[in-house]
Amino acid sequence: MERTPHILVVDDDVEIQKLTKRHLQEFGFLVTVAGNGREMFKALKEWRIDLVVLDVLMPGQDGFALCRELRTTTQLPVIMVTALRDEADRVIGLELGADDYLVKPFGPRELMARIKAVLRRTQSPSKSATEGDAAIIAYSFAGWRLHMVERELQSRDGTVVPLSTREFALLTTFVEHPQRPLSREQLADMVAGRDSGPFDRSIDILVSRLRRKVEDGGKEPSLIKTVRGEGYQLCAEVQRHHRHGQPDTALG
Repeated sequence: MERTPHILVVDDDVEIQKLTKRHLQEFGFLVTVAGNGREMFKALKEWRIDLVVLDVLMPGQDGFALCRELRTTTQLPVIMVTALRDEADRVIGLELGADDYLVKPFGPRELMARIKAVLRRTQSPSKSATEGDAAIIAYSFAGWRLHMVERELQSRDGTVVPLSTREFALLTTFVEHPQRPLSREQLADMVAGRDSGPFDRSIDILVSRLRRKVEDGGKEPSLIKTVRGEGYQLCAEVQRHHRHGQPDTALG
């Protein structure tokens, strides 16, 4: 099983953001949303995004301008979305480097199918082998081993510790970004089925549940620490284990 694809949805309409995010999470994707170009590039710096769903009609820099800017620095897959039905607009988007083009209205299953098709085309075996992450089968840290295929956590003595879907998503986020403070909003973005608010304590509760499974029982957490004013941080070096006997890669 490969790493769960992380999709960035860029749309200035908050309701469309929420709706698209919920649908894609139901299909098993990790999803982050952005309302404009500034938020899009911020998300691209913070997360390893696999594909961008980019709305054309946005105030300020529109989708065409953002796609053009993306193509100057990255070959990240882009699916453009628009209410414009003119064929010329579709051609412009594709000429700018978009990998696909969807005209509103469309159903969530069509969007999911287009995303999967683009990912299949763009994530070639040679690219996966070069980047390495698509071939990751496990992460190890502080005596623990997180198996990505089985989606389970194993202790040093071989005991398997069951994880819920959200706990697995949360721990995966921590091991992919070790020794780095992550805000509650960032963590919520990576946990399927979440729409966080400024006073939402669901992430705090989820972190507490995860701590009970991986910490040594001491009064102060030593593995997943609270960073005052920022969020939470995994305080451990992480090793990535690759398929086909590739050397481990240290993170953190």
